[in-house]
Amino acid sequence: MQANGSDKRLKIAGSALLGVFACCTEGAVLVPLETTSGAARTLERYLGIVPEKMTVAGSSVIGSLVCGNSHGFILTPHASDEDLARFSSFGRVARLPGKISAAGNVILANDSAALVHPGLSDRACDSISKTLGVDLLRGTIGGLKTVGMTSSVTNRGVLAHPRLTETELGDLEDLFRLPVDVGTVNFGSPLVGSGILANSRGYVAGDETTGPELGRIEDALGFMG
Repeated sequence: MQANGSDKRLKIAGSALLGVFACCTEGAVLVPLETTSGAARTLERYLGIVPEKMTVAGSSVIGSLVCGNSHGFILTPHASDEDLARFSSFGRVARLPGKISAAGNVILANDSAALVHPGLSDRACDSISKTLGVDLLRGTIGGLKTVGMTSSVTNRGVLAHPRLTETELGDLEDLFRLPVDVGTVNFGSPLVGSGILANSRGYVAGDETTGPELGRIEDALGFMG
């Protein structure tokens, strides 16, 4: 299904897991090579940026392997020198130090802050903070350490895993200083970050996302009215 009119639902690489296969910031939309022209047009329409097709470490799961914002990108430790050179056009770039390789799965970041996997080393946290230019906190969302897949954050709001605890909610509000809400995507999936691409201009969601889920996304990320 391609998005048309007010329908912002689509697939990328044949999947509704948009956040696994693609990555979106205020200045870049990065998609796998197999992204269709229709999907690319939908992404440009709603996110305000022409998508750039690429691989990272030879893989199509770009959203799982990288995390970025307006200041730069953190890449999987398996990223090649060619990958680093390509990403340098978007700002600062670094490989994630350590054994955890899925940078996009374990970092939740906007332009001012980042929540990261509690098992990341001090060295990794320092690299993330400096590269992305953000305040940083280790933590979980819904008890899960893969915070990048659990939630979606822009410079306007946070939509989090529905099992977000009161303590985690307080941490998110203190860290990002934005409204925080909970929701699901793709007909009930709690892994919100796996099914949404969003920036301050707009969003797209996986094609299995329901109307009520879209309403929750729009409310949480500041697109209502």
